[in-house]
Amino acid sequence: MTTVEEWPHLYHAGTPATPVLLLLHGTGGTEHDLLPLAERLAPGAGYLSPRGPVQEQGMNRWFRRFGEGQFDVDDVVRRTGELAGFIGWAREHHGLGDRRIIAVGFSNGANIALATALLHPEVLADVVAFSGMYPLGDRTVDADLTGTAVALFNGEADSMAPLASVLQLKSVLDAAGSDVHQTIREGGHGVHPSEVDGAAAWIGSRTATATS
Repeated sequence: MTTVEEWPHLYHAGTPATPVLLLLHGTGGTEHDLLPLAERLAPGAGYLSPRGPVQEQGMNRWFRRFGEGQFDVDDVVRRTGELAGFIGWAREHHGLGDRRIIAVGFSNGANIALATALLHPEVLADVVAFSGMYPLGDRTVDADLTGTAVALFNGEADSMAPLASVLQLKSVLDAAGSDVHQTIREGGHGVHPSEVDGAAAWIGSRTATATS
């Protein structure tokens, strides 16, 4: 990828009064992976589903890492800037106007969504994160996240997104003023059906808040 115009992605307009779901796949996924979730999370909604721009042994990712759970934070920061730029371009290119964009990410996709909301809240203010964790290592966040909202869904025994990092993430978001909904279930990495139901209810509440 050299420009945002060349970023591989799928787009579906949906109904104008609905939000647009920014679908962000996990490691090794593609822009097609989360499409089945879209209708379950927000019936009739639009979606914008890009492909992770980083390659790791032939697998698509959103940013580089040194090892499992060891993120290249400088690359995280750079890639969030790129994703923010893509969102801005897509809003104009696809004529989204002021429609609400809600990121829905799984694993690595959740982490890039969270990092983008932390560093570019003016571009991405709503995130559903399945099996995500704190993505910025030792870096502190001094942004004012008032007006943003994040729904965190994690398994308590997830070795790929350790609970300590998940709790750190919530603490950082709370301190920065974000409205955080957190659900921790039994089990490990993945998306549980109960979490899909919870995320759908959360998205519905955010949409209702925006239109009331």
